Amino acid sequence: MAASFDSVTAPARGRAGRPVGTVTRGTTNTNRLRRMDRWIAHTLGPALRSVGRPPVAVDLGYGAAPWTAVELSGRLREVRPDVRVVGIEIEPERVTAALPYAVAPLLTFRRGGFEVPLDGGAPAQLIRAANVLRQYEESAVAGVWERLCSRLAPDGLLVEGTCDEIGRRHVWVALGPEGPRTVTFAARLGGLGQPSDLAERLPKALIHHNVPGRPVHAFLADFDRAWAAAAPYGAFGARQRWVAACTALAGNWPLVDARGRWRQGEVTVPWTALAP
Repeated sequence: MAASFDSVTAPARGRAGRPVGTVTRGTTNTNRLRRMDRWIAHTLGPALRSVGRPPVAVDLGYGAAPWTAVELSGRLREVRPDVRVVGIEIEPERVTAALPYAVAPLLTFRRGGFEVPLDGGAPAQLIRAANVLRQYEESAVAGVWERLCSRLAPDGLLVEGTCDEIGRRHVWVALGPEGPRTVTFAARLGGLGQPSDLAERLPKALIHHNVPGRPVHAFLADFDRAWAAAAPYGAFGARQRWVAACTALAGNWPLVDARGRWRQGEVTVPWTALAP
């Protein structure tokens, strides 16, 4: 998969008035996306603060309950108090169920899909699509990415990835209007056996490529070796062991972040290092 959208084709448009996409299982829990939200607030914070008008952030496919959109709104308002979060769901009943939690104009809900319907066709500073694409074929991912990125502001960000049911393990891809930029691995370190445990949460674009001979498999294998070598640091806690493993990993892989983010149980790699 290329690192830009020069050679991919977006999915066909739905019939007039019909959202583009299919209904997800809708599974959701409170605080499920807290690790992703924390990374978004850190990474996108400067762009959110610099926008003259109130920025718009989208929680796409928030599920059967609106908790993730409510939490995203609260966390982003700590960075930019007037940010406007729009929860978008393809299932009308889910939108109706979410409406009592709306706090217009800061938090609203509407029906939609990958077309990302926003007032006046305004671009989004952020589109978060968590646990949305796992049900799709891998061949559909590039087109969906392109479509979503076309709805971003010039300095906007699409964050697409997967996590477990209670938010202990995440992997996500961050994309700009030009295409994929980075891949982030994040975990609750206290319950982590080894970094490759995150493989089951790889986004759709990568999960089928976790096989010998592919970059993502090599990365996770190297991470496991670094984690094993850092075992003595476990005496000081899992966080210190993770930081030591990331420090060693940086000798062989072009990590984007540094110790401050590693201490959060994260590590970020350029997309080009792991792309199939």
